[in-house]
Amino acid sequence: MKPHRWLIQFIGVIVPRRLRADWKQEWEAELRYRELLLADWDKLNWKTKLDLVRRSLGAFWDALVLQPQRLEDEMFQDLRFGLRMLFKKPGFTVIAIFTMALGIGANTAIFSVVNAVLLRPLPYRDAERIVAIQEVSEEGKRIQVTPANFLDWRAQNTVFQHLAAIFTRGSNLAGDDGAERINLAVTSADFFDVFGAKPQHGRLFLPEDEQAGHPPIVVISHALWQRRYAGDAEIVGKSITLDGRSYTVAGIAAAGFQYPDKTEAWLPPVRLAPAVNQTMDVTQVRGFGFLSAVALLKPGVPLQQAKDEMEAITARLRERYPETNNNRFNRVVGLHTDLVGDTSTVLWLLLGAVCFVLLIACANVANLMLVRATARQKEIAIRNALGATRLRIVRQLLTESVMLAIAGGAFGLLLAWRGVDLLTRLLPQDFPRLKDINLDLKVLGFTILVSLITGIVFGFAPAWQISKADVNESLKENSRGATGGKRNRLRSLFVVAEVALSLVLLVGAGLLFRTFLQLQSVNAGFNAQQVLTLRLSPSGPSFKADPPFIAYYKQVEERLQAIPGIETVGAINTLPLSKGPTLAFMIEGRPPLPPDQWPGANYRNVTPDYFRALSIPIVRGRAFGEHDNLAAPQVVLVNQALAQQDFRGEDPVGKRVSFGGSDKNNQPIWLEIVGVVSNVRSIELQEEPLPEIYTASLQDAFSNMSVVIRTSGEPGALAAAVREAAQDVDRGQPVADIRTMENVVSESVTQPRFNVTLLGVFGAIALILSAAGIYGVTSYTVSQRTHEIGIRMALGAKAPDVLQLVMRQGMKPALTGLAIGLAAAIALTRLMKSLLFGVTATDPVTFAALALLLLCVALLACYFPARRATKVDPMVALRCE
Repeated sequence: MKPHRWLIQFIGVIVPRRLRADWKQEWEAELRYRELLLADWDKLNWKTKLDLVRRSLGAFWDALVLQPQRLEDEMFQDLRFGLRMLFKKPGFTVIAIFTMALGIGANTAIFSVVNAVLLRPLPYRDAERIVAIQEVSEEGKRIQVTPANFLDWRAQNTVFQHLAAIFTRGSNLAGDDGAERINLAVTSADFFDVFGAKPQHGRLFLPEDEQAGHPPIVVISHALWQRRYAGDAEIVGKSITLDGRSYTVAGIAAAGFQYPDKTEAWLPPVRLAPAVNQTMDVTQVRGFGFLSAVALLKPGVPLQQAKDEMEAITARLRERYPETNNNRFNRVVGLHTDLVGDTSTVLWLLLGAVCFVLLIACANVANLMLVRATARQKEIAIRNALGATRLRIVRQLLTESVMLAIAGGAFGLLLAWRGVDLLTRLLPQDFPRLKDINLDLKVLGFTILVSLITGIVFGFAPAWQISKADVNESLKENSRGATGGKRNRLRSLFVVAEVALSLVLLVGAGLLFRTFLQLQSVNAGFNAQQVLTLRLSPSGPSFKADPPFIAYYKQVEERLQAIPGIETVGAINTLPLSKGPTLAFMIEGRPPLPPDQWPGANYRNVTPDYFRALSIPIVRGRAFGEHDNLAAPQVVLVNQALAQQDFRGEDPVGKRVSFGGSDKNNQPIWLEIVGVVSNVRSIELQEEPLPEIYTASLQDAFSNMSVVIRTSGEPGALAAAVREAAQDVDRGQPVADIRTMENVVSESVTQPRFNVTLLGVFGAIALILSAAGIYGVTSYTVSQRTHEIGIRMALGAKAPDVLQLVMRQGMKPALTGLAIGLAAAIALTRLMKSLLFGVTATDPVTFAALALLLLCVALLACYFPARRATKVDPMVALRCE
C-alpha cells in the first residue's frame, strides 16, 4: 500500500467511533470526499493531492490531541456533576461510604497481615535460596537434628553454598544495672554467611571460631546493643558476662537482622553446642537431637535437586547407623515455608472471609444505587432525550460509584490503620513475622485497586440497568408508581447474594466459636486458679553441680513460703501447655530394642510440692518427698498416658526404667516408678495428653525452673513481693516471666481466640449488612406499591392479607439465599477442618442454629416494612396518585 493511502486509512482506524459521534455528518462527508479523491489519485494534480494530505494530517491531529482534550473535559464534567449529586443526597452518601469503608478497611487490614507474613520476601540477601533442613520420623513428625547427622550433611552435600546448625537457649546477661534473661543461639561458624549478614561494628564468625580452643566470643544483636549498651560502639572488644562466664564482644549484627526470632546474641560452638553437655563429645551423638539447620543453595541449584541429594544422604546414614537413624528421614523446604508453617491456612481463610464481607458491602451499595437510580429515572430519560448516549449515561453513573468507592477506600484505610494495630495485639506473640506487619506501599496500592474495582463492581449493574429505561415511559407523569420489574429482580438477586455469603461467614464463625468453647471446657489436668508463676535460671561459677541448684531452689521456696497469702510452692522445668524436652527410655525385663525404637515421653523435672501447688492428683502409688534426695535410690513418676501406652494391663508402680545411662560398672542405671500421676495437657489443649516421666529435682536438678505458687487470694497482688523474695536469695540471678497460671492457659488458646474473634466480627458485619439489604429492598417495594396496596385495601383486603403479601415477597430472596448459602457452607467449611476441635466441619447443630438466626433476622427485616404497609390509608394512597 502506498504511504499516502496508508496514512489516510490509518486515521480512519485510530479515531474511535465514540469520538466521531458528535460530528457524524461532517465526518461522513469527509470520508466520501476522500474516497472520491483516492479513486482517481493518479489523475489528481499536485495541489489536490497536497490538500488531501493536509486534511488527513489535520484529522490525525484532531484524533490525537483535540479529541482527548474533549474527553478530558467530559471527565471533569462527570466529576463535578457527580460530586454535586452526592452532596445533594448526604444521607445516601454517608451510608454508602461507611458501608464501603467497612469492607475495604477490613480487607486492607487482613491483607496487611497476609502481605507481611506470606507475600513479603524475607529480609535476607538471596532469601529465595535459603532453605530449612528438617529431620522427620517415618510418620512425618518433625524431630530435632542430631549433631553427628548435621556434620555428615555438611561433609557430603554438593548443593549448599553454606550449611549452618543452630541451638537456641536462654542465658543470663549480667551487668552493673542487674541481670536479665535473653534469648541466645549457639551456631556453627557459617551461620551468618547463610543469611548474607554483615556486621554493624566489629566482625561476625570466622571458620576458626568453631575449632576447640578458640577464645570465648559473642556477637550481639543491634536491638540489644541499643537497649542494653545505649549504642556505644566501644562495647566491641570488651567483655560481657553470660551465665557467669566472660565473653568478648566480637561484633554487632546489622540493624534488623534477627534469626531465630527474638534472638539477641550468638555464640560460636566449641564442639557444636557446649551448653548441652560438657562431659561427652556431642559431635558423636546421633540418637539425641537438639539442633535446627538452615542452608544457602548454590546459585542455579533448584530446590528439588537439594531434596533429592539430602534424601540420598539420609538413606546412606540409615543404612550405616541403623540403631540410631532407622527412623530418621529428611525434608528440605524454603525458609519462608518453614517459618510460616500452618498459619498460611488461617490467613488465607480470613482473607477469603473478608472478601465475602466486601462482596456483601458491594451488593448493599449496589441496591442503594439501584434505588437512587430509580428515583433519578426521569432525569436520565431527559438526558437521553436530549441526545446523551447510553454509554455516556453509564459513564456518568460509574463515575459517581467510583467516587463513592474511593471515598470509602480513604476512610477504610484509616480503619485499617487502627485495625492492623488491633490485629497485632490479638495475634499470638509467637506468630511468624509479627513485627513485620504494617501498612506499606503495597498495601496502599492494594487499597486503591480494591476501591476502583469495587466502585466498578457495585456501580455497573445499576448504571447499565437504569440506562436501558424507556424514554417515553419514564417521561410519563404516572411513571412514578411503576415498579420496574427488572430492577426489582436485580435488587432481589443482590439480596440472595448477601444472604448466601452471610450464612457462609456465620457458619464458619459458629464452627470456630464451638471449637473455642470446646477448648475452654477441656480438662487441662490442673487447677490454674489462684496460681502465680515465675521463671528462674541460676548461673555462674558456683552453679556447676546438682547441690548448688538444689540449695538455691530450696531457699527460694522457703522465702516464698514465708510470704502471707502463699499456701504452696513448687517448681517444674517446663510448665504445662509448653513444649519441653523429651527423652527415650527402656523398661527393665523387656526384650532389648535399638535406641531409636525405645518408647518416648516428655521429660519433666519437679520439686516435691509441685503436684500440690497445681492440684494434680496422684492416682496410684505416691508423690515425691523430701527423702527422695541425692542419697536415696533414684525414682520417677509416670502419667496415666504412659502407663496405658507402655504398661497396658500391668501396674507400673514398682517397675524400673532406664534413660540409657550407665554406672561405673557399665551397668544400666535403673529408676523405680513409685507413682502414677493424672494426665496433664502438655503442649496444647486440643492435643491429647502425651506420655510423661517426672524425675525428682532433689535427685537430678534442672538449671531452669518455673516456680508455681498457689495463693489464698488474688495471685497478681503478690507479684512484687514474690519478685523481691526471689531476688533476695541471689541478686545476681534474674527473675523472669511473672504471670498467673490463668494467663498461661489463656495464651495457649490465643490463636483459636483470634480466629473466632475475626471471623465472628466479619459474620456480625455481614449479618447487619444483609438485614439492612433485606429491609431496604422490602421497604422500597412497599413505597413503590403504595397505590396497589391502597386499591387492595379499598377492595376489602385486610391488614393480615397485606402483611402476608409483603412478607412473602420479601422472604423469597432471603430463603433462596439461605438455600444457596447452606450448600456453599457445606462445601467451603471443609477447608477449615484443620482449625476445628471437638466439632465436625458439617456440624448440623451449628448449621441449623445459624440458618435459623439468619432467618429470624430476615423475618424482622421484612416485618417492619410490611407492618408499615398495613397502615396505608386507601384514600390517601389513591389521592396521591
